[in-house]
This record gives sequence, C-alpha cells and structure tokens, in this order.
Amino acid sequence: MSRLTFIVSLALILPLADRSVVAQEYPVTGMVLKVDHAQPGIVVSHERIPNLMEAMTMAFPVRDARDLEGVVPGAIVEFTLVVTKETSYATRVRVKRYESLEQDPLNARRLGLLNRINRGATLVSPLAVGQSVPDFTLTNQANQRVSLFQFHGKVVALTFVYTSCALPQFCLRSASNFGVLQKRFAHELGLDLVLFTVTFDPLRDRPEVLAEYASHWDADPQTWHFLTGETTEVRRVCQMFGLDAFPNEGLLDHSVRTAVIDRQGRLVANIEGNQFTAGQLGDLVGTVLSAGTDRPKR
Repeated sequence: MSRLTFIVSLALILPLADRSVVAQEYPVTGMVLKVDHAQPGIVVSHERIPNLMEAMTMAFPVRDARDLEGVVPGAIVEFTLVVTKETSYATRVRVKRYESLEQDPLNARRLGLLNRINRGATLVSPLAVGQSVPDFTLTNQANQRVSLFQFHGKVVALTFVYTSCALPQFCLRSASNFGVLQKRFAHELGLDLVLFTVTFDPLRDRPEVLAEYASHWDADPQTWHFLTGETTEVRRVCQMFGLDAFPNEGLLDHSVRTAVIDRQGRLVANIEGNQFTAGQLGDLVGTVLSAGTDRPKR
C-alpha cells in the first residue's frame, strides 16, 4: 500500500468520524481486492458502513500483520475499522467462509469431500492462489476450439454453470455477474480481458445449447466463451478450481466457483459461493487489469 493511498483513505474517513471521541469502531464487510504484506494493509470493495460511508473501494492499513494470515484477493472478510482523531486502521480481520445452507452447494460439498477421500489419488488437486494455471482446451458456443494459453497476456475471468440449473441464486447469477462484467469492461474485452463460462454438464450442454444460453446475455463468442468439451477434460478443469458437481434425480448438485487469472497465467482469486455482488467482482477484475499492462512473453 502506497503512502499516497493511505493518505487519501485517511482523508476520506477522518472528516466523517466524531472527533470528540477518542476512538470509534465500525464493523466492515467486503471483498478483498489486494493484500500488501510489506506495509500491512488491504484494499477492499466494502459494503455500506452505517454512520460512516457508503459502499466503495478503499485501502485500509492493518497494524498487526498477523491479521492478514489467510487473506487473499477475492476473500470475503469481516473486520473492525478503528477511527481516531489522527488515524484509522483495520483490526480483527476474519475471512468469512462460505457456508451455504441451501441444498445444492451443501450436498455438493459433502459429496466432493467423500469423493476426495475415496479417490484422492485419481483427482486433480485444486490450485492455490498464486499458482500457474495449467492449459486446457475446450469448445465454445460457436464450435471453436479455445485454449487458456492462447490468451496468455490477458486477464481471464472464469466461472461455471450448467444450462439446466433453474435456480436464480446459482448458475443464473454467475452468468449474470459476467453479463455485468461484459458491459462494465466493454472496451477491455478482447484486448485485455476474456470471459470463460464453463459447463460442468458437457453431455447435455453441447455448443448449440450453450449458444442459445449465451444469447440471453448477448455474449460475443470472441470475448465471452461458453465452454464445453470431452467429459474428462471438463472434469479436470472443474477439479483444478475446486468445482464439485454430482447427479441427483436428473439434475446436478453443485458448488459455486468464480476465478480470476492474471496476465502471467497465475490464479489471483478463486471465490467459493455467491456472497458477493457483481460490482465487487468487477472491482476485483479491475484491480487485476490495472496491476500491469505489460503482456508477458511465453
């Protein structure tokens, strides 16, 4: 976190606090966009902080570096913002784990755990944030072969759906979030940003089915790829990002995952669940886009 960023953040916060009180504390919830371990701090796209400020993106210094343990971009966090007469800082930072009580993600998580226990040696281990994402090749809604490595040098946002999912809080929300990204980053799409929406139901979701599904968001197949492929390759991609899906009476119980890959092909964020807004996801993508404009050589 730069000194300038800290000064700007402090200048925004201090006039809003009651200076007659030695210190005030405010609960904050938001998505982490950036983590600075050298000068401990986080950049967060946060929700409205009652009696202090509206929802926005802001840098928060952290006094105790131990508060940042386990905090990565894309994490949903809760923390206490302390505001004094002279300064402000975040403390008691806690990652808010995704704990859905809705049946689909809950069943998928349980079955995924059992599957990893019983077949651990045959499964691909989920990638950790910071690792390079291996190449994969699938087929998009225009029946074109698409590989991850062909977009090396661009930021890739990736999510998972299956077209038979009718519940608005799962696959439809994931696709709609990307619809918002398509509009927000219209000038960056194709040049600096590519969207991948991967089906985990490749037997039913063939290219023509995905083309119909993608038409609901006017998705351009050159910049927003709805992807299917051979079952083994789709399963490998799902496993790399920790996406679990299992048959259940003709439908699929499944988890929810959204990932962001940087220009160097490294996993920046792998978000489980749907406890974030399209705006927060856009803030995360924007942060990765602005992290550097140099296109790395292969």
